[in-house]
Amino acid sequence: MPAFLPVLRRMGLLGRPDVDPFERFFGTGLPALFGDETLVPALDVSESEKTYTVTAELPGMDKKDIQITFTDGILSIKGEKKSEREEKGEDYCLMERQYGSFSRSVRIPGEVDGEHVDAGYKDGVLTVTVPKSEKELSRHIEVKTN
Repeated sequence: MPAFLPVLRRMGLLGRPDVDPFERFFGTGLPALFGDETLVPALDVSESEKTYTVTAELPGMDKKDIQITFTDGILSIKGEKKSEREEKGEDYCLMERQYGSFSRSVRIPGEVDGEHVDAGYKDGVLTVTVPKSEKELSRHIEVKTN
């Protein structure tokens, strides 16, 4: 490993925890060699004064193929992206679009109102809004000067 350090520094691969140096140096890794990779949609979780919002990128999916559950503070998004291919003697040189089923779960921090979770889907983006409970909203305490 010490012999690789100068090479990895020149390539800009050290000091970035989100990048595995050996993965970047040697290629895409074993899963790509054997075919099917797992479909994992990207998620963003944000918090405002009254809600938590989870946004997921699900391009090319129908809303009927998406299931959302909220149980014990855990928001789960499951679905299946179905292939649109018609095999009419076509040979693929490169195929990067992924198809298959997926499941993502996120723990929502704090106390929330699970009865009023709302979801919307537009232009390939799923937005799930989880309102905070009244108990959570009332916990903010102002500090006063004497």
